[in-house]
Amino acid sequence: MNRDRIQGDWHQVRDKVKAQWASLTDEDLDQIDGKRENLLGRIQERHGYSRDEAERHFNEWHDRNPTGFFERY
Repeated sequence: MNRDRIQGDWHQVRDKVKAQWASLTDEDLDQIDGKRENLLGRIQERHGYSRDEAERHFNEWHDRNPTGFFERY
């Protein structure tokens, strides 16, 4: 897939991620760069969640916001 397309998609999804986890900074979102594992790590770090809790919260959010983004990348 074209790198420009991936970056464009991430910028759209990024706003939804920021709305859900307002504690994530713009720097966090830059470092996440659309990578699911990076997002889970930041959710854990900022919220003090265990890995399982971070995944549960992510999955609940993702089910409500079925962008398909994280399945593709």
